[in-house]
Amino acid sequence: MRYFLRRIGFYLLTAWIAITVNFLIPRLMPGNPIDLILSRYQSEASPAQVRALEATYGLDTTQGVLGQYLQYLDQLTHGNLGVSVSYFPLRVASVISHALPWTIVLVGLSTIIAFALGTLLGIVVAWKRGTWLDGLLPVTTFFSSVPYFWMALILLSVLAVKLNLLPLSGGYSDSTTPGWTAQFIGSAIVHGLLPALTIVISSVSAWMLGMRNMMVTTLDEDYVLLGEAKGLRSRRVMVTYAARNAILPSLAGFALSLGFVVSGSILTEVVFSYPGIGFELFQAVGNEDFPLMQGIFLVITLAVLIANLLADVCYVLLDPRTGRSAAL
Repeated sequence: MRYFLRRIGFYLLTAWIAITVNFLIPRLMPGNPIDLILSRYQSEASPAQVRALEATYGLDTTQGVLGQYLQYLDQLTHGNLGVSVSYFPLRVASVISHALPWTIVLVGLSTIIAFALGTLLGIVVAWKRGTWLDGLLPVTTFFSSVPYFWMALILLSVLAVKLNLLPLSGGYSDSTTPGWTAQFIGSAIVHGLLPALTIVISSVSAWMLGMRNMMVTTLDEDYVLLGEAKGLRSRRVMVTYAARNAILPSLAGFALSLGFVVSGSILTEVVFSYPGIGFELFQAVGNEDFPLMQGIFLVITLAVLIANLLADVCYVLLDPRTGRSAAL
């Protein structure tokens, strides 16, 4: 219990630092966001209009930095991340809430599938090392070295353009209306298959190689040899003795991957024009939408911290020695 309280305190402190840095970065940048907004529309504004724009976008510069910081914290407690410049008058929270489910479903499920498949293959290949399964390693190494966007372009060219099996882009067909209907859900699944396939193919190899290397190291440990000497079934030794301990480093990487799920696979979403959070971040950078960028960065940071906290919990559940040693 003491270990968990210390970790929670650490992550709360880290979250406060991240929120503070997120507040300071736009204010340390040269220029004024309001001036950028006015320059986009090539218009001049009176001081009263400038103050009205500042109030609209939550950039009231009449207060000191401390006053702005306290106002920023108060807005965060109410879920107010400001107003988007490129989607005015929509609020940033609304834009993120519309894009985030697309990314969580696509990247989240793809990451889970890639981790589960890669980990399972890594366990089997390591247990059967020296057999024909080792021939998979050069192939997986090749796929793990191929960038996401390049793999996306190849699959797009083959499956969508030449074979015309899957849609080229978008999250759903223009002929369907978003909603919880069978037609819309089916269309969303079909449009998500190609981006999901890209993520799985590009990620599964890295999980497999990492798990295989850890398994090979773990198989030489004394407790694994003892399990085999006791005459236990091979499956039990492989899963309970070897895989359970070898998976700990992969679990940490998986937790970080889940944290970065909310950032989306930016290049993949851009290639397929998929309406996720990564595509929105790309659009926000191009449109100089600072409130939206700030909100997305904050959501990503908090998601990574939560994922790390869950990884710590899983570490202790799988290996109680972690919590005992940290508490000493």
